[in-house]
Amino acid sequence: MTDDAPPLDAEQLGAYFALMEVSSLVQHAVEQQLRASGDLSWVQFSILARLADTPGGSARMTDLADGVVYSRSGLTYQAGLLDKAGLITRRPSSDDERSTTVTITDEGRAKVAAVLPGHVDVVRQMLLDPLSRRDLNTLGAVLTRVRDHLRAAPPRSAKPRTRGGAG
Repeated sequence: MTDDAPPLDAEQLGAYFALMEVSSLVQHAVEQQLRASGDLSWVQFSILARLADTPGGSARMTDLADGVVYSRSGLTYQAGLLDKAGLITRRPSSDDERSTTVTITDEGRAKVAAVLPGHVDVVRQMLLDPLSRRDLNTLGAVLTRVRDHLRAAPPRSAKPRTRGGAG
């Protein structure tokens, strides 16, 4: 960003602040529901749900980190907690010795099944109920376009790591 970038106009600011507020409110409600019904954080639920939805229930840690938009170290910590709870297993990848493969266990699948109905209720009440079908289609199209724009850059796992200072 340059110092001579034009400021955001009122409409742009309004859209930005509305997006941030909606995101925060929905995330807070979802976090509360996941903690209450399954003692899971949003990131832990995201890991389990993504694994439950993949063929074979497995994925590489770097792919999970990019998918849930979380740091490698943070994901490693969260995966350790899930592993300790018996909800996933971790093992070296069979095709890349530097990678770790994470697999959801039967207990992990049961946890997702237990929290999912309440999760769906919260998402529906907080986000979907106030929208018409047309609104939902528009929102989905707009957010997909923004997501695709943001994802056009290489995923974090593909970027070189820097150590220490300015790298």
